[in-house]
Amino acid sequence: MTSRRTELSAPGAPAAGTGPDAGFAEYLASPDGPRVLNADAVRSPGPDVPVRTVSAEGRHGPVRIRIYGEPASAGSAALVWLHGGGFVSGGLDMLESDYLARVLADTGTPVLSVDYRLARNGVCFPVPHEDALTGWFWARKNAESLGLDPDLLCLGGAGAGGNLAVGAALYLIDAGKPVPAKLLLAYPFLYAELPPPARGLDEEVMAGLPRHLRFTPEDCVRQAENYVGGPVSMASSYAMPGYADPAGLPPTALLACEYDDARGSSELFASTLQQAGVPLTYFLAEGAFHGHLNHTAGLPEGQAALDFLVRELGAVRGQ
Repeated sequence: MTSRRTELSAPGAPAAGTGPDAGFAEYLASPDGPRVLNADAVRSPGPDVPVRTVSAEGRHGPVRIRIYGEPASAGSAALVWLHGGGFVSGGLDMLESDYLARVLADTGTPVLSVDYRLARNGVCFPVPHEDALTGWFWARKNAESLGLDPDLLCLGGAGAGGNLAVGAALYLIDAGKPVPAKLLLAYPFLYAELPPPARGLDEEVMAGLPRHLRFTPEDCVRQAENYVGGPVSMASSYAMPGYADPAGLPPTALLACEYDDARGSSELFASTLQQAGVPLTYFLAEGAFHGHLNHTAGLPEGQAALDFLVRELGAVRGQ
């Protein structure tokens, strides 16, 4: 899978990719392809970095935070990260969280991965949202003791974690609290209804994807209703932040996937950010699909997306 980094200079939908490369096609054609692309596939565990776990006391009880790495130097960024999983699955050990954190920490950017409560067994909004805020406030409060600059803390997430990151940032704006130095979002779940992509998806490629690599409009509504705890019409802007006014959000790095039912959401949010004057860097992972960071962790096809995040975090230094 090749990837492209695009800095958008005018409002409008970002450009789409040019098609899948041979490596992606080979995975789909191989009998072992779905297994290799599945998050349960055996991969490299990632770089060996210092890891420790702390507990932050939140409104709904303790919230685990797993800290990866040490600051490389004074004035370097750190990242508070929220995994994906549609609010109902995932955790600190999933590749999208653990592998990513190890790679970033190995480059000198400590990662604080937040183990928010999932929307299961009666749990719904605002519990995951408030757990995310608990993780953020703990990171801000303890940054200096960790050797970090609180003003260089970034916030991000993938899928549902991207939703929680944007929702938390909107709350911080409304509450008059310091906002993250930057948002880093990977294929974020921001709208209850999927907007169509600016350029239509290749139906032949989409039809060839295993079901677990799809994120359909039906999936989107079902997950939104489960997270909100009722009809999406009752969702607050913190629960479905794509509908909110993004004015005041910090500079944002947005990773989208070419073969993703939800690509239109990333495109629409990118356009909305631009119209609000929020500095934006948009990256389209060509040939990639929803859950890209999880399914390609440890594979060469995922490296370009990781490199994008490393560059964006590196650019925070000295801001």
